[in-house]
Amino acid sequence: MYLHLGESTIVKTKDIIGIFDMDTSTVMKSSRTFLNKAEKEKRAVTVSYELPKAFVVCSEKNNKYKKIFISQLSSSTLEKRAKSSKIL
Repeated sequence: MYLHLGESTIVKTKDIIGIFDMDTSTVMKSSRTFLNKAEKEKRAVTVSYELPKAFVVCSEKNNKYKKIFISQLSSSTLEKRAKSSKIL
């Protein structure tokens, strides 16, 4: 199954590691460092140029790499979509 993250971006549900709220998660320095590192390594994908509200961490290539999708949708909206798809 797939989860729609906004705009024209979808991810495989089996690849999702976590869905995080941008406001509450980025309070911690470790989260900001994680996101900055992902952006520098070109592993962060901005779904929309609207105000980001959540980010989704996904595994790639047999869990060797992690890709981050920054979405304009809230983490609660993404969670509801995931639950309606019965993946959570």
